[in-house]
Amino acid sequence: MYSLSDFDFELPPELIAQTPLAERSASRLLQVDGATLTDRRFADILELLNPGDLLVFNDTRVLKARFFGVKETGGKIEALVERVLDPRTVHAQVRASKSPPPGTKIRLADAFDVTVGERFGEFYTLHFPSDVFELLEQYGSLPLPPYIEHEADAYDETRYQTVYAREPGAVAAPTAGLHFDQALLDQLAARGVRQAFVTLHVGAGTFQPVRVEDLSQHKMHSEWYTISQATVDAVRDAKAAGGRVVAVGTTSMRALESGSRSGQLQAGSADTQLFITPGYTFKTVDRMVTNFHLPKSTLLMLVSAFAGYDNIRAAYAHAIQEKYRFFSYGDAMLLTCNRG
Repeated sequence: MYSLSDFDFELPPELIAQTPLAERSASRLLQVDGATLTDRRFADILELLNPGDLLVFNDTRVLKARFFGVKETGGKIEALVERVLDPRTVHAQVRASKSPPPGTKIRLADAFDVTVGERFGEFYTLHFPSDVFELLEQYGSLPLPPYIEHEADAYDETRYQTVYAREPGAVAAPTAGLHFDQALLDQLAARGVRQAFVTLHVGAGTFQPVRVEDLSQHKMHSEWYTISQATVDAVRDAKAAGGRVVAVGTTSMRALESGSRSGQLQAGSADTQLFITPGYTFKTVDRMVTNFHLPKSTLLMLVSAFAGYDNIRAAYAHAIQEKYRFFSYGDAMLLTCNRG
């Protein structure tokens, strides 16, 4: 059994990518196939995937979910929308010197007022005066991850979205997909690599560290996903023809494996709290594209389960030695499932 400290590592701060490269597909790619590590360029993925393989992307779109505002008393607050519940209601994280009680009015972005509703665990219910998505787009700001040290600008609004983002609802990008530009997608399609989509709205919980040494005591954050019948059919057809299912990112992985709990992938929508750690048996995914993840994170545990704990430890040590760029705007890995 692994514990939290087994997923810690020392990362030189200068390896945390603060800005994206000029070209999406210009990133480096570390191929991890068992114990074999190969340094590549991301564009090499064209040669590493075969006709008949299926890439599964997460088409969620990042909301401009961060607001600064003031309470009626004048106290300053910061709000981060976590989930849109209906056209006028959200769950949000609210930072304030004192917790605002239900009924409190908060002025956001000096533009409109929201009303605080009931608490829902760590989140507050906020009632908006009109369509949430329109107000977010007009007045909100992009919530860059906490380890990126600059405020989001117009460049981030483009580059912290995948080129295929279409379903608004995430507060963090599915960052493995940031490496794909339209030209590369077209080249992959021309090669016979098929493409399918799931939607998983990434929550702010993706950045929360695990705080218990005993991993069985960790309460996984919840995220909403949906899988279409078209994607289920694409997965079935790829496997029947001998192709490999390649998840683009941990979020696509969580959606596919959450939808496969019966043993076979099922279409539908649900919340998932699936916590994948070493010992998990993968049911659908054969390979995955992913970025480098934070120490002690659930995402590092997931990739360790997928590619093998020792293989990932060796890969991360190699990446640090070779000065790969880490986290959301960083470089990528291509992992093969270590089914033992």
